[in-house]
Amino acid sequence: MDNLKLSYATRTPAAGDRQSVLVGVVASGNLEVLFERKLAPHECVVEIATPIHGYDEVWKAVVEDFVERVSPGGLYISINDGGARPDIVALRLMQGVKTMEVNHE
Repeated sequence: MDNLKLSYATRTPAAGDRQSVLVGVVASGNLEVLFERKLAPHECVVEIATPIHGYDEVWKAVVEDFVERVSPGGLYISINDGGARPDIVALRLMQGVKTMEVNHE
């Protein structure tokens, strides 16, 4: 199992007030991503656990693109990968951050 932990400074905090969201299902050969609002407003950490070796640079590129696009400040993001392609990773990251933006009532 490969583990990768990436830290970023963000422009703005992530929108919304949800404290956590889980998207995806790792058992399907995809991945699950847990978003937790527990960091400083201009900090983001992404921790990745994957059984696929040798793709650190691909993970970094996908996550850096996501952070640049959305500025997910305050979020600690845990990825449990089951062999997902980069486009699915990007989709799940966007899905999760958008779900975090939906305010509770």
